[in-house]
Amino acid sequence: MSQAALTISSKNYSSWSLRGWLLCRMAGLDFAEVLVELDDEARQELLLLSPSVLVPRLTHDDVTVWDTLAIAEYLHEVAPTAGLWPAERAARARCRSVSGEMHSGFHNLRSALPMNLKARHASFKIFSGARPDVERVKAIWTECLEANGGPWLFGTAPTVADAMYAPVCTRFRTYAVELEPRLAAYVGTVLSWPLMGEWTEGALVEPDEIVELEVEF
Repeated sequence: MSQAALTISSKNYSSWSLRGWLLCRMAGLDFAEVLVELDDEARQELLLLSPSVLVPRLTHDDVTVWDTLAIAEYLHEVAPTAGLWPAERAARARCRSVSGEMHSGFHNLRSALPMNLKARHASFKIFSGARPDVERVKAIWTECLEANGGPWLFGTAPTVADAMYAPVCTRFRTYAVELEPRLAAYVGTVLSWPLMGEWTEGALVEPDEIVELEVEF
């Protein structure tokens, strides 16, 4: 593939940047990281680059793509053998469904458990409004693992769904969310993923003065 650039924000706090980065790496894309400091000037610059001021933002050849699922679909087109989506039609439809559900929902979970790779809370009380989101994530994971055998949500290799839920795995670790053994094993699989290790290394060396707890734009 041609050289590309992926605009991202904080590796410690930005769940959407993590998702886009994982997808690009899974697709085998040769890309440069463009890190954006989210001050007012950077927001204005992003506005010139992307009408919706969204990160991540992928540029590849003469194509500009933002929105994580749009990036996933674009990468599937340029790297159809990368296995971003399951090969079987029914599994692919389910993978798209659970990925879309994460993309558009779970707002209370995002607010209550912001992504923060540097933090650990041994005892953290999840407010009642976020508990249904946590239980829904557990149900999705359980259904996928039972249907496809694990260790990833759709079988023996990671797909878009795993990239979409990877930030949730970090949240469950950060806030010590209690999980049954099979789900804890899935979180372990994601967190031991070499790509997650590489991303986390970058997060740990970021300066601590970043004020955003999570960047959702």
